[in-house]
Amino acid sequence: MIPEVALQKRNQMLRDGYCIVDDVLSEEFLQELHLETERLIANHVEPKEMIYQGQHVNVHGANNPHIQKLLEWQPARIALEQLGFGDFVASGGIIILTKEPGGPPLYWHQDWMRWNDPLSCSPWPQTIFLNYYLTDTTPENGCLKVIPRSHLKRTDLHNKLVPAHEQGARFIEKDHPIMFCDHPDQVNVCAKAGSLVMADARLLHATHRNQTEERRTLILAWHSRPNTVPDYWENEIPEPIANRDENGHYPGSRIPGKYLK
Repeated sequence: MIPEVALQKRNQMLRDGYCIVDDVLSEEFLQELHLETERLIANHVEPKEMIYQGQHVNVHGANNPHIQKLLEWQPARIALEQLGFGDFVASGGIIILTKEPGGPPLYWHQDWMRWNDPLSCSPWPQTIFLNYYLTDTTPENGCLKVIPRSHLKRTDLHNKLVPAHEQGARFIEKDHPIMFCDHPDQVNVCAKAGSLVMADARLLHATHRNQTEERRTLILAWHSRPNTVPDYWENEIPEPIANRDENGHYPGSRIPGKYLK
């Protein structure tokens, strides 16, 4: 990735909350991951509450050499370094997520769990998810959709959504009018097999339903960085962060509060 492209993608991450890096996985490694994920899915019983996620298989890299290889995959690490995100560290595990043939959409949600922490208003990402797509994705087979800039600015959806995942969203009705709505600001994030989609944990995102007869699979890896100002940041530091108590106790919360304006 040339420096100009890397800067463009970092600026997109800061502005919109997501970006795509194409051709991160080699064809050989892509096929290796496809075979391994299919093997793991074959032995997995999908919990009923995961119907909107599809198959939801947690794998720790220490227990699987294919997954550890992905977590250490140099083209992905190089991409992070080029964007200035070299201080992000993987959690050590991944989640295999699918859209099964005919599977329902995934509801609108965001995944940041520290909304009481002043870092919630950081203009840079603190926690990101890396989605490695093993198949081409389109609106027809359940691609990601996002609301750009919703990681930094409150939208009309924020005060209407059922709290994410285990706090309520997994148990909603399939025809919930808000959680599965099409939003006028949404953008479809179509990715090619082998591509990497990065997004800020605070970003509102969902997926389309899978209208095809083939499974759509991705591998999700969470990465976080230290509670510091990144080296590339040259602009003003928000006052809540500048005055943040490093030793303060900030109870976890999935619900956006005062730090999302």
